[in-house]
Amino acid sequence: MTLETMSPNPVWTASAYEDTVETLREHDEVRYKVWGGDWCKDCRAQLPDFAAALDAADVPEERIGHFHVEKGDDGSKVGPGVEEYGIEFIPTVVVERDGEELFRYVESADVPPAVYVAKHLERAD
Repeated sequence: MTLETMSPNPVWTASAYEDTVETLREHDEVRYKVWGGDWCKDCRAQLPDFAAALDAADVPEERIGHFHVEKGDDGSKVGPGVEEYGIEFIPTVVVERDGEELFRYVESADVPPAVYVAKHLERAD
């Protein structure tokens, strides 16, 4: 299932994030796995801009995995890969290279997902 919240924000301005977009573009060896829920206010606030940044960086869809998460009866997160990846909060973006996790962005980081990911990609080099 595709996350609607991963539809790029049409008013996001790539020129305001040139360095971020360039870093995302340069790292064509990584895959992004995104867990979120269209019902989640944090996902609705953060993921459209992240999707717009990936789009501006020409990251192909086949390198972006979308994983829809629901709330369990006990408030836990339920969905594909949730247990395997230890997803507790959404949105969560796991960045992988050659099948190995490099790092992850989790809901409450102090910068937007695209900026966080770009900074960590630079450090991973």
